[in-house]
Amino acid sequence: MNLMAICLPLLMASKGQLQAATTPVPAIHTVTTVADWTKSATGTWAGMKDGTTYWYKLDKKAGLWWSTDGKKWAEVKDGAWADKDGKWLKIHDKKLVWSTDGKAWSEVPEWKWEGSDGKWYKFDSHWTLWVNG
Repeated sequence: MNLMAICLPLLMASKGQLQAATTPVPAIHTVTTVADWTKSATGTWAGMKDGTTYWYKLDKKAGLWWSTDGKKWAEVKDGAWADKDGKWLKIHDKKLVWSTDGKAWSEVPEWKWEGSDGKWYKFDSHWTLWVNG
């Protein structure tokens, strides 16, 4: 009660001085732009091994090939390549799988990975290569 007796006169005295904001505060909007995936014109993607950039591609049977110059190609015997983070990827049992240690393998979500060149790559169900970036 005493508090009310003290505060009420203060509120009454300041009543004429307080005004509500008449200008609305602008809303904050977040826009996320996602680049479209496009079919790779060359069917190749970048990988890094021991500090050297390799270019990889698949043959018609989903066998893996690599090249350091894009001209001379050799079959990759173990069928694996590394992504930007150093995870190993390979095609196994008609699925794209990856591993951090080369022993335990799991399916790659959405079959996409980031290449050593910073571009994102993915395969579709026909092993067509798509690129984003």
